[in-house]
Amino acid sequence: MSLKALPLTQSDVRLFSGRSNPDLAAAIASNLSIRLEETYFSRFSNDNLYVQLGATVRGRAVFIVQSLIPPVSDHLMELLMMLDIAKGAAAREVHAIIPYFSYARSDKKDAPRISITARLVADLLRTAGATHVMTMTLHSPQVHGFFGMPTDPLTARGLIADHFRTRQYNQEDTVVVAPDVGSAKSAARFADMLGLRVASANKTRVSDMMVQIGGLIGRQVAGFKRAVIHDDEIATGGTIEELCRLLIDNGLQEIYVTCTHGLFLRKALDRLVAIEAIKEIVTTDTVPQPKEDRPDKLIVLSTATVFSGAIRQNYYRQSIGELFDFGSDDQEE
Repeated sequence: MSLKALPLTQSDVRLFSGRSNPDLAAAIASNLSIRLEETYFSRFSNDNLYVQLGATVRGRAVFIVQSLIPPVSDHLMELLMMLDIAKGAAAREVHAIIPYFSYARSDKKDAPRISITARLVADLLRTAGATHVMTMTLHSPQVHGFFGMPTDPLTARGLIADHFRTRQYNQEDTVVVAPDVGSAKSAARFADMLGLRVASANKTRVSDMMVQIGGLIGRQVAGFKRAVIHDDEIATGGTIEELCRLLIDNGLQEIYVTCTHGLFLRKALDRLVAIEAIKEIVTTDTVPQPKEDRPDKLIVLSTATVFSGAIRQNYYRQSIGELFDFGSDDQEE
């Protein structure tokens, strides 16, 4: 029997979900053929949070799924409390499954008297009881080094590449575009998976909503008809809007936008959908997307198979190399 077919032992495993992404947690449980256990949440009159895990965890392997999406502080506190409960109730091991780790954006001290919050949150997770962390596509790869316990940053690049392999397009007139230098390596690996060429823009952030994009983007995309913008996350959408404007001005007729984490804050999705040249916006469910009134251009890919595969590999103490977001091509999925 292959490892992918090996079941998890229900009596030895507990899977719980916070309130940020219960649909993804349920999909992970379904892929693993185990129950998603109940968790009870309420608030006291003084606004203090109350959390209770609904199944015994003593001596078990515990997996807790929680994305750090708005309201981030509430969801982080829920996660810390659930980890602490599992540790205090004598769980054998406690795995924090964090599909979207938002504080990865706070990875350096670039102004006086500020916190490197990604490192702080990593320390809090360890103190709360996490013995292992699993996440996906950290905004800054160096954040991996902030964690004082084994940490697996997974990738959705294979899922997104598989989606585009089902599309009919001419490789000769299609180019993958990285919005900035920071995403250039990931975009290059994505382009290589699809047999496409790659271009990279040079972004300067003016404010939370405004960016300036320069560099040689016009020369790099000359002669192409179609662009696939590849980014790790889209928050307010300002970078993608500006990049789309430049691509259209340089003769691109079709644009496909991809990201692992689609936050789409401040009506970003509405603004991107309104750009006629954008044919698809492809994201994943690390950040839940409302199913009601979902625009036709928005494609949401499930990461449940990636997380459930990594959970199974960890449970059986096997390598997860094919699921891991390494920095070199020969180790990619």
